[in-house]
Amino acid sequence: MDTTQVVQTGVSAGLITGIVVFLAVYVLSVIAQWKIFTKAGEAGWKSIIPIYNLYIYCKIVDGKGIKFLLYCIPVVNIIYGIMLTVRLGKAFGQETGFIIGLIFLPNIFWLILGFGSAQYIGPQGPKAKEEAVAAAPEAPVVPEAPAAPAAPAAPEVPEAPQATEDAPVEE
Repeated sequence: MDTTQVVQTGVSAGLITGIVVFLAVYVLSVIAQWKIFTKAGEAGWKSIIPIYNLYIYCKIVDGKGIKFLLYCIPVVNIIYGIMLTVRLGKAFGQETGFIIGLIFLPNIFWLILGFGSAQYIGPQGPKAKEEAVAAAPEAPVVPEAPAAPAAPAAPEVPEAPQATEDAPVEE
């Protein structure tokens, strides 16, 4: 075997290994996202459609799905992605340590979030908080207790007729 064949064999093995690892990570990511979408009240199949899943993800986490267009702007997409990751953690009621894990090891922490005991609270973005306050039902009005019944009034006694100047007085 000459050197060229050895190199080609090594490259092929590395390429196949890379593809297998990529597919395994992708499948686990889709499974985790499916579970997260389901916990948030969305259909799990929406996690499979490439652009649509970003729309639903932004809707779940930020309250406004159309903001997924921010992913199209260079540099903004990185900042917005980190913001969404923080809001994802808050939408599921997680603490700061878990959110840091979501930022640096997303695939692992998405699986923990999807299969763990975390419950979906709702979008935690600034607009979502304002909308939640505006949409919150007012406190129920408690009817006042009926007043105690009034004491019975004394019967009216007719007054005696009084004499006036115009009326003749009977004697």
